[in-house]
Amino acid sequence: MEQRRFPGNSHWYHETQTSLPAQRSALVPEAADITDRFLLGLTQQAEGELKTIVQRAQPLHLASRDLYQLLFPSQLSTSLTHTLTLYDRISTALTVAQVTGIQRLCNHYAARLNPLPGPDSSRESNRRLTQITEYARQLAGQPTLIDSAALQRLDEVGLTAPDIITFSQIIGFVSYQARVVAGIHALMALPVRWMPGVSVPPDAASLSSGAWQPALTPLEPRYAAADQLEALTFCLPLIKPESFVWLLAQDGDVLNGWGHLLSALEKQHASDDAALAAAVTARINGSSICFAHYPAGELRDALWENVDQALSIATERQKAIILLAAQLTRVPERFSAAHLQPLREAGLSTAEIFDVILSVAAASWSNRLMQSLGTVSVENH
Repeated sequence: MEQRRFPGNSHWYHETQTSLPAQRSALVPEAADITDRFLLGLTQQAEGELKTIVQRAQPLHLASRDLYQLLFPSQLSTSLTHTLTLYDRISTALTVAQVTGIQRLCNHYAARLNPLPGPDSSRESNRRLTQITEYARQLAGQPTLIDSAALQRLDEVGLTAPDIITFSQIIGFVSYQARVVAGIHALMALPVRWMPGVSVPPDAASLSSGAWQPALTPLEPRYAAADQLEALTFCLPLIKPESFVWLLAQDGDVLNGWGHLLSALEKQHASDDAALAAAVTARINGSSICFAHYPAGELRDALWENVDQALSIATERQKAIILLAAQLTRVPERFSAAHLQPLREAGLSTAEIFDVILSVAAASWSNRLMQSLGTVSVENH
């Protein structure tokens, strides 16, 4: 989608932003230069117990910042196999930020996009950017819309397999970043800003059980470069299925960074509460492979059907977790301190609530990778 400048001012807007002129906000240039490009200044605002909790999650924070730098460097060279420009990457990030509705992210990515040279005005370039933007919007907003035809359209506009892997990681990363930022906003009791009248995407109608199959050709071992082999060595014991890891190895550096992030997350929130939150997110997004990690039992069977079914048999603590996970998964821009109160009443500490938020955010990323880059054979549950 083409970036547009309106006469008479210096405000820049992405094509996916559809607010009326009277509702538009000015570009915030300083948002591009913030030191912490993951939490975007929230760590400086945290106080008391929350500041201690966020500091305790420093390994996770550092891994996230490293991934940001890999995905959105200051300068980037393209090649025949890696054709995504820096404009493509940050334009995609802005699209995802706008879908999630998190203003802090929109300000940051819009400010970074502003000075970048866009694509030429040819029909081919316009079609390519249009397809990239539409795909990013769909995967960020409703992962079940992505199918083999959507991937084929990316191929038709010239994205290579490594491009599609990196592109998917960008969408997943910003989806994760948005929910971490929204969660910390809520923990700090900051006011939320969201556009009225925006419909909530429906949950996935159902889940399918079966084996996951990659929709693209995984990396062949004989062609693996040093960085890819390093990533595979670290990630194969950590991430399943194996074919998924070999597929993500098309971008070895980002796979390695994501593996270290997952390792830090596992140490941060290995709890039943976090596992339930991740399962709720997977159910809403329709990711049966991610959902399969949740232990068997009556609650799992009910959640397999739908979220409401799970709520009908859950304990008060489980209900609070399910409701929080559902809200943060579906509409992060509306997530506020009010959504945390039921968890506090159910006995969860601030640290435990933070772990649940991180679990939802991480699952939001994993779900989108699994949904967009592969298919599941359909079997009866």
